[in-house]
Amino acid sequence: MSKFFKRVQNQNKKAAQPKRKRVEPEITETEQLDRSQLLVAMAVTALILLLVARLWLFFEPLQLSAAIVWHDAGIGLIVGLAISAVSAAIYRLWPAYQKSADFYLNFVLAPLTLSDSIWVGLLPGMSEELLFRGVMLPAIGLNATGLLVSSLCFGVLHMSSWRQWPYAIWATCIGLVLGFSALATHNLLVPVVAHITTNLVSSLFWQYQNRPIDR
Repeated sequence: MSKFFKRVQNQNKKAAQPKRKRVEPEITETEQLDRSQLLVAMAVTALILLLVARLWLFFEPLQLSAAIVWHDAGIGLIVGLAISAVSAAIYRLWPAYQKSADFYLNFVLAPLTLSDSIWVGLLPGMSEELLFRGVMLPAIGLNATGLLVSSLCFGVLHMSSWRQWPYAIWATCIGLVLGFSALATHNLLVPVVAHITTNLVSSLFWQYQNRPIDR
């Protein structure tokens, strides 16, 4: 009888204990690359985008100017800094975007050094702008339809999985701004400089926040 009562007491204790919540696993969509692998992947991706843009130009000649005009370069710099400021505000106000951006930036920037920030700015800034604003936008039309479609494609490029939808939405909004700047100035230099500036600022800020500074 004593054994029976002990079993009943143990069962009651187990029933009284609160159930543990199931801990959701961290997002591990892709394995982390090391520095050399990531730099090679960035270079290969940029090369592929440039080749696609170059092949596209055989059928659709470049309609936007690509002239180095300091005035337009200054506009691109201002646009890039403005995008960075708005992005920082949205990061603080929108938790879903914060989580999505953290995952994306950690994956891309964690293996890199501070000096690699220049490649984070230049490689995507030049290749993506040539493809999306230099080739795709004029091919669809230098109008609202072309602006919207090219921006949506630009956003999808930054969506590694469905969990990254907040980052993809923000990338689409950035695409709209970059595309509009190209339409307004008719110079591809503006979105190129703006894109490079945005990526460079994001990379430097992330490195400053997450890396110890040697003094």
